[in-house]
Amino acid sequence: MIKTNHYSKTIVNNSTLHLGVFIEGRWVGTLQFGYLKNPRTMGRIVAGTEVDEYLELNRMWLDDAAPRNSESRAISHAIRLIKVIRPRVKWIQSFADERCGRWGVVYQAANFLYCGSHVSRFYELDGAFYHEQQMTVKDPKYLNPGTRARHLQDNRERAIKRSCRQFRYLYFIDKGVLPNLGFKVQPYPKPPDYNREEALERISAK
Repeated sequence: MIKTNHYSKTIVNNSTLHLGVFIEGRWVGTLQFGYLKNPRTMGRIVAGTEVDEYLELNRMWLDDAAPRNSESRAISHAIRLIKVIRPRVKWIQSFADERCGRWGVVYQAANFLYCGSHVSRFYELDGAFYHEQQMTVKDPKYLNPGTRARHLQDNRERAIKRSCRQFRYLYFIDKGVLPNLGFKVQPYPKPPDYNREEALERISAK
């Protein structure tokens, strides 16, 4: 479902918790939770965090046919479940991507804290997006035939370099660790009127 419908067309290999969203018995969405891209940075986000005390919402996709507010409701139900099945988890992080044009309104509705943004650079090729690291990776295991890095590097002349903002959101299950947050909580950003083609043109690297 994620590979077919999510804008990234990929899953995160170190995701550890996969939750389906069902409405009247019909599977309409998926949430995938796991580790940070670089787990060693967890202590810079919330000081003192152990590896089993956080989750990152790596991927989320819901069918457009789902009722309004289904995304925030799904996140809310997921957090309730995580409290039961992963009781050591103290906080959850997720990012909203400028490519989606909504700047995290789903997380705002789910009462996440907004902790600023950073610029991420990537490549677009044949409608798919690739992290910039995949263009320079030399490890043979990532360059086997059929891998994304191999496909990107074999078609580097057609790849379009882009950059966009990633908006950081955190939800604290354990409010007691909130003082250890390494980022300043900021007012929610408000997205402009969204048009995908205009957004891609706006975030194109110069």
